[in-house]
Amino acid sequence: MSSPTPSSIETEFAERCDREHARVCGDTRPPALLKRLAAWRDERLVRHALKVAGEPGLILDLACGSGRFWPVLAEHINRVILASDNSQAMLDHACTHHPAALLKRVKTFQGSAFSIGLSANAVDCIFCLELFRHVPSSEGRLALLSEFHRVSRDTVIVSVNAQTPVEGEFRQAGFKVLNYQEFLPGSKLWRVYVLRKRG
Repeated sequence: MSSPTPSSIETEFAERCDREHARVCGDTRPPALLKRLAAWRDERLVRHALKVAGEPGLILDLACGSGRFWPVLAEHINRVILASDNSQAMLDHACTHHPAALLKRVKTFQGSAFSIGLSANAVDCIFCLELFRHVPSSEGRLALLSEFHRVSRDTVIVSVNAQTPVEGEFRQAGFKVLNYQEFLPGSKLWRVYVLRKRG
């Protein structure tokens, strides 16, 4: 059985995100306690990862969806944020979810995470917290990592399922692991990795 193509991986991921986002937007109740705690923990992981990565000044948020992490990425006052998603509709929708002052800091463009429309070494850091974790095959993850290695001049932040053996893939793609954190210490959920280009 052949592996899913990059476009089918991104389309399936985008459709899942669209459904989840539509459900959340349609629910007027306050978020339940567990969801608020999960969001708080995600934000702490992101802040720590950015610190380990050296507080990068120019960051690319890939498969950014509704821009869930833009407020955290924008906490560093001098940071410039590029944001890309496979779905233009999601990018348009994201711009309705954030205040104008934040949106001035974010430049969006439609594109594939597997073929980023930027030159080599274009950004300090690539931030891909959701899509990478949902790529099922080693071949697909290596394709992403190869493109990340081309476009980032320094670091990459990704999340992975805790059970997925990816550290060998990181090395194969030319990265070293600077740090990882588990979503919940000792859990089998997911980890956030900070990678740096070797050489």
